[in-house]
Amino acid sequence: QVQLVESGGGLVQAGGSLRLSCAASGSVFGINTMAWYRQTPGKQRELVALITNGGSRRYLDSVKGRFTISSDNAKNTVYLQMDSLRPEDTAVYYCNTPLFGANYWGQGTQVTVSS
Repeated sequence: QVQLVESGGGLVQAGGSLRLSCAASGSVFGINTMAWYRQTPGKQRELVALITNGGSRRYLDSVKGRFTISSDNAKNTVYLQMDSLRPEDTAVYYCNTPLFGANYWGQGTQVTVSS
């Protein structure tokens, strides 16, 4: 079992920045990939960014050049630095890790970008 706890969401004006954090606890030794997803009402959850233990990163096209995913393996924490935020980035952001055939999710953190 893995527990994921997100923090760092909030309200920001367009063009501003936020940093999300996700701390993992429990059976973290098997984690290879951690990711951030987001979801708005009526839409499917979409992958925003992921990072692997080997340092590979992948981003949603619309956030490339604005968002940066990073990790601190010693702290079992993954971060999402979000710069140049746009109103369309408004969503609930979820931390995720696939592990041993299961998908683990955090509780979500709201990010609201005002125009």
